[in-house]
Amino acid sequence: MSGKGSPEQVDVIIAGLGPTGLVLAHLLGRRGHRVVVLERELVFYGNARAVHTDDECMRVFQAAEVADELQRRMLRDTPCQWVAPDGRVMARTCPTRRPFGWPVVNFFYQPYLETTLAERLSRYPNVEVRRGRELTALSEDPDGVRVVHQATRTLRYTDSSDARVAAGRPLDPRELRARYLIGADGGRSAVRTLLGVEMTGESFPEPWLVVDLKATSPDASGLRHVPCFNFYCDRECPAVSCPQPDGHHRFEFMLTPGETREHMEEPETVRRYLSRYVDPDRFEVKRRLVYTFKAVIARRWRVGRTLLAGDAAHMMPQFMGQGMGSGVRDAYNLAWKLDLVLRGLASDALLDSYQTERHDHAKRMIDVSVLMKDAVAASTPVRAAVRDAFAAMIRWIPQLREYVREGRFKPSPTYGPGYFGVPRKRRSDLEGRMVPQPEVRRIDGRRMLLDEALGEGFALIGVGLDPRATLSNRARAFLDSVDASFVALYAVGGRPQGPSGVARERPEGLEEVEDVDGELLAWFRRADVGAGAVALVRPDKFLFAIARAPELNAIVDELRARLSLSTVRAPLPAVRSCGRRPPAGRSRPVRR
Repeated sequence: MSGKGSPEQVDVIIAGLGPTGLVLAHLLGRRGHRVVVLERELVFYGNARAVHTDDECMRVFQAAEVADELQRRMLRDTPCQWVAPDGRVMARTCPTRRPFGWPVVNFFYQPYLETTLAERLSRYPNVEVRRGRELTALSEDPDGVRVVHQATRTLRYTDSSDARVAAGRPLDPRELRARYLIGADGGRSAVRTLLGVEMTGESFPEPWLVVDLKATSPDASGLRHVPCFNFYCDRECPAVSCPQPDGHHRFEFMLTPGETREHMEEPETVRRYLSRYVDPDRFEVKRRLVYTFKAVIARRWRVGRTLLAGDAAHMMPQFMGQGMGSGVRDAYNLAWKLDLVLRGLASDALLDSYQTERHDHAKRMIDVSVLMKDAVAASTPVRAAVRDAFAAMIRWIPQLREYVREGRFKPSPTYGPGYFGVPRKRRSDLEGRMVPQPEVRRIDGRRMLLDEALGEGFALIGVGLDPRATLSNRARAFLDSVDASFVALYAVGGRPQGPSGVARERPEGLEEVEDVDGELLAWFRRADVGAGAVALVRPDKFLFAIARAPELNAIVDELRARLSLSTVRAPLPAVRSCGRRPPAGRSRPVRR
């Protein structure tokens, strides 16, 4: 094995440079931790796999300071439709609300997204990407995890298929140590295999042909007639049409019984299927591949100091477009917890809440994806009749039509029992739910999204008051030790004012904002809380607790207990202090 002496030591090793690993590397890099990413491929795959992301994930990209750049190369607010064989639109999803500050529907071209995320990692000298390295062994001791990695033995040699060839390079095995290892290395995860973790769920036998296209004309005029994302509910040949930026487009076709993979991937067969929807002569076929779906989830997401994320932890049919998004949510959940543990501000037990919170939400997303697959691919007369009857109900019942149009069938960002926060006592309680992100206005008139005021740590939001007003010295010292931010939220025109009794200067360390459209204030009223309440928000923007100001010290004590800290401790100096912590309240352009 190459190298002499003790192996290199870092804070976190991430196996896999897909979207999950990239987002986690950004979020840990920002917080100053030393991270090494091991990626088995030498270059990114040149075609799309994921094509869709939602407002929750855009909020995560916002936290990584890449959302604006990524969104410039996305198709926003694209309607999603269920279409009958005769071309009639049976139902349509086209959300108009933006509860988390970003469009709910966004289509992208994955090579653009991955390349941008990878290039922006150069901002963090404490994050290193090592390509062409595969993880071959791991072991653990009380202080960390040790991995062995070597040069990848086989490499993908073309973007048009998944075929691989021998790399023909020296293996050059090396050791690397870290406090934690994150397996974000995809559905065929080497980390999961080495841990011996099983996946539970089912695989679906129906094979589908995916064809990725690129328009040959600069204006992509051959796609004008298919501007929406369409599920073609054709019992004879279920299909999917997916728009992407810059003339990229994807079609998927379900194979009929008797059709073989080899036959379906032949150029003549691909051309025949494409001809049903577009003129094949106006496109370059970037990829054609037959695949099947899995709806599976790992039994264990954590084994000691190793945690699984993304496709290594769960896989789902693509019909909800939530495979990548679920991995991005994993990264957001993990990043702040790892940060606190690495800085000595929380016990290692905090990481146990990762699977508790993310498992059930990922499972709900899998279940809805399977249901969507069954609706699109209904191949028997009875199943098709049931689907069509439901589509008719959507058209005729206003409440159901709005439910579908706004996409409310997608599982909401709400954690189930055991989440890290004060338990809900009533169904309407807000704890364990993601806090909305409205547009807010500062006293200088500048507008921004809420998270710019909250910062990336814990935050206290006082509804109509300074949330620090009733804090004890002990509670304040603890909140300062975890880099908490403090925000006073007012209705438009509701700031303290008048010639007497009002301080002329803004209190130091307090961000004061107005809720421009009243969205967050209305959300708080849903739980029978309003003026005089204080919300304690987690770093991932889920609500830990909300209480009246006099009860706030007890809530802070509860947070301290959940983090397993018995005394206030100052943050440990980062070995890796090259990351950046932007100050709360910095404004940014509001994308509407």
